[in-house]
Amino acid sequence: MAKDAIVNESLAAKFATEKDSPYTRWVADEGLDIIAAHYVPDLKTVELKDWARRGGRGVFINHEASRTSNDCYVAEIPTGGQLAPQRQLFEEMILVLSGHGSTKVWNDSGAEVTFEWGPGALFAIPLNANHQHFNGSGTEVARFVSSTNAPGIINLYDDIDFVFGTAHDFPKRFNGEPDYFAPKGEQKGLLLDTNFVADSINLPLIEAKERGAGGGHIRFNMAKGSMNSHISQFPTATYKKGHRHGPGAHVIILSGEGYSLMWPEGEEPRRYEWQAGSMIVPPNMWYHQHFNTGTEPARYLAFKHEVVSIRNAQGVPKAWISQRIGGDQIDYADESSYVRETFKEALAKHGLEPKMEAAYEQEKENLPPRSAA
Repeated sequence: MAKDAIVNESLAAKFATEKDSPYTRWVADEGLDIIAAHYVPDLKTVELKDWARRGGRGVFINHEASRTSNDCYVAEIPTGGQLAPQRQLFEEMILVLSGHGSTKVWNDSGAEVTFEWGPGALFAIPLNANHQHFNGSGTEVARFVSSTNAPGIINLYDDIDFVFGTAHDFPKRFNGEPDYFAPKGEQKGLLLDTNFVADSINLPLIEAKERGAGGGHIRFNMAKGSMNSHISQFPTATYKKGHRHGPGAHVIILSGEGYSLMWPEGEEPRRYEWQAGSMIVPPNMWYHQHFNTGTEPARYLAFKHEVVSIRNAQGVPKAWISQRIGGDQIDYADESSYVRETFKEALAKHGLEPKMEAAYEQEKENLPPRSAA
């Protein structure tokens, strides 16, 4: 039986106006649409509208659960052009999808930094810093995808002029350091403390066997912000462990091909095929699981709001912890037979076979016992 909690129209009508918010009204005033989707086949080709205020084209992508935490939008910079300068009292992380260009960042004290970017570059805009994006090509448009925590800020103040027009520097976030966007950073465990990654597709990762299938992982803290992101990679003919977490994760495929399963507890999994440029947006507390059916490692970037990470008392995300001890990750030993059968069938279509035996065996070394019924 479905557990989607859909009620009758009479009850729904009593709450209809609460779906509207200062944030959704702002997006409408910008002349843009919000794609309320859990899945976008290709961010590089998703349809955009003219964005008059910014001088480019764009579309927002977020479902209802993430409209109060963080959002996602795709923007395009015209050939040989630029977007309008902007500052904002919310945080923003950007992944370049295509094209080459530069971004200028400056504060009210007169400090200015300009850096160049190309496909796969990842960076963050410091809080309330003035900035402007430029397309360096005279023959092709540049396109990027961004995640921000604008919904909560715009809903809190309900004053667009204040959010986008307040003259105030945050020197602890950005003070005009010349090397602020240099491709460097300090590694702290899984966390890379940096403001710019030149090539997210080939960035070296750290082993993270806890997530299964011999994968690699790295987490980012950019521009000293409260938002976070991470990159994960896993080998061909393998898959990650199923898990769930809060809303606001926008998972962008950087390389490889495969599919993801997503499902709310008690329902059958739904399947979404992906390739480089696809995006998966798991709804709040839906289980999801990623499968590599291609001939090369699969890598993805997840833009997230901190509400995604439901943590235990030690600060470990429960999505990394076995359900057997109260976490939100499904061990291989406990997954449905449907998972392995479907994966084997998908690989066979490509002339491949699963390479999961080593992962299954490795899990047994630290597998918690099942709790008594």
